[in-house]
Amino acid sequence: MSKRDDYDAELERLQIQLVETQAWTIERGLRTLIVFEGRDSAGKDGAIKRLTEHMSPRQTRVIALPKPTEREQTQWYFQRYVSHLPAAGETVILNRSWYNRAGVEPVMGFCSPEQYERFLKDAPHFERMLADDGITLIKLWLDITKAEQAERLAARVEDPLKRFKVSSLDAEAQARWSDYSAARDRMFEATDHEDGPWTIIATDKKKTARLNVMRHILTRLGRPGLKTERPDPDVVFPARKAPGRVAP
Repeated sequence: MSKRDDYDAELERLQIQLVETQAWTIERGLRTLIVFEGRDSAGKDGAIKRLTEHMSPRQTRVIALPKPTEREQTQWYFQRYVSHLPAAGETVILNRSWYNRAGVEPVMGFCSPEQYERFLKDAPHFERMLADDGITLIKLWLDITKAEQAERLAARVEDPLKRFKVSSLDAEAQARWSDYSAARDRMFEATDHEDGPWTIIATDKKKTARLNVMRHILTRLGRPGLKTERPDPDVVFPARKAPGRVAP
């Protein structure tokens, strides 16, 4: 059996486990919120596509919010996310989230230093409120090496099918690599807490990363009778082991 056949077989097996697990969460009225964050081109869209491919369309929502409107800019920062939180039996996936304010916004100057500091202070409190109300919060940071990111960003430009992935900020991802790394580490230090721990997924190998994202989510949800191996610790690991991070 080829590596591709091995991947397809394991993908199908994990997707079946996901379907069975979601049926269990629906029956129990559980609420699941999965946050996908990470560097540009780290594979968030691909991982979400495989994750949700066979999940219930009625009970699954993928949210990718656009730039806030002028009115939204005057609201409480977390306000526009609250309406998207899951109800009983629902799984909501945020393809980027309130953590824009801990990454792209401060690096690119889209928020003030005061707004940035307030966010880092408030985010853990907000997330503890969600956990206290019974929401299962899973926070994933998809990481990628600088060289692999450069290759993927270049490939986007050349592929006409990836037109909608090309962004005016793509060039900044490489030019401001160190700034984004520092922002990531500060975010982990301030917002990695018991009710909302960060989990890093190493994504240089896309297919391996996708399978391990699924394994991690299945493990976190903890359905009785779950039959799947645990995530690879070389691919899935806690924030304190972030590549290049200097521990506080």
